[in-house]
Amino acid sequence: MNLTAAIFAGQGAQAIGMGKDLAETFPECRALFQEASEALGYDLAAVCNEGPLEKLTQTSVCQPAIFTVSACCLAALRLRAPTFAFQATAGLSLGEWTALYAANAIDFVQGVRILEARGRFMQAACDETPSGMITLLKIAPEKAQEIADTAGLTTANLNAADQVVYAGSKEAIAAAEAAAKAAGARPVVLNVAGAYHSPFMTSAAAKFKAFLSSETFRAPEVPVYANATGLPHGDAASIHDAMVTQITSPVRWMDTVAALSRAGIDRFAEFGPGKTLSALVKKTAPTATAVNVSDIPSLNAV
Repeated sequence: MNLTAAIFAGQGAQAIGMGKDLAETFPECRALFQEASEALGYDLAAVCNEGPLEKLTQTSVCQPAIFTVSACCLAALRLRAPTFAFQATAGLSLGEWTALYAANAIDFVQGVRILEARGRFMQAACDETPSGMITLLKIAPEKAQEIADTAGLTTANLNAADQVVYAGSKEAIAAAEAAAKAAGARPVVLNVAGAYHSPFMTSAAAKFKAFLSSETFRAPEVPVYANATGLPHGDAASIHDAMVTQITSPVRWMDTVAALSRAGIDRFAEFGPGKTLSALVKKTAPTATAVNVSDIPSLNAV
């Protein structure tokens, strides 16, 4: 028996035009954009459709935008294929909130509000101290870790065995980039505002904890796998602490995919812009089926 996990995109997948054809095709998707716009106080669809990219990339805009588009992708598949069902959910960074929404642990507008605040707090932390993120490609994992340790970086994303993202100060990023080049690797400095999922986000986590204290969650209807542990969340009350911890902890995506596979999941349906997670799934679970829904053509293909 095939078991399916619904997985959800994270920050960095944003693109001008995301969600446009879904909203034009499905009234239910237009309604989600409208609800998000009312919660945010600006026309989210206009920002997604017209940009500018600089605004869409702002953390406090990008996070609720990707959440909304991902929710539209899920809604569109459910409308097109009413029998579609999944037995677990997971998401990358902000995508973990979309996974909680898909599992009915939070409401849609609640998710929009939470991610606007999360993005705002994380941006403020980025502005406090210059920092960044880097991945080292075409190099043995052990050597990449050695370079990162020497430069003073911390692990931020364990995406796959050959794709680890490190976070740290601008100076540490520059030192790691130079050392990687000298070792014959291909360093890629990420185009992000700062060092997400690292101690540089401590102030954001403190603010987010206070914000979440007034939010009420429900027990997920299916297991939702947590970034910080790679294992399912506990009861509704424990989600608060887990999602605060997530901000400063490494995203264990590789461990998440492995745990889902051990639980019998052999099909992964990615929702949201891009297909990054589908590619990462295949690195850890090469025999699994991975598909993505990001627009009408990909919806038709699925």
